[in-house]
Amino acid sequence: MDTVEDGAPGSATGSHCTSCGSVSCIGCRRTLDPPRFCPNCGRRLTVTVTPGGYRARCRDHGELTAG
Repeated sequence: MDTVEDGAPGSATGSHCTSCGSVSCIGCRRTLDPPRFCPNCGRRLTVTVTPGGYRARCRDHGELTAG
């Protein structure tokens, strides 16, 4: 299970931005927003926002969590 760091620009482990999915992005993600794209492949994530954080799941790379 990978963990995306809150407030980290772009992605925590991969080469894709977790906010827009672009490879050339300089980090457009806002601090409190959950990731919308996989940092490894740039594929759109299925995101569930919870009171304590979020759960995001990539079809190929599994689950990303925070909180």
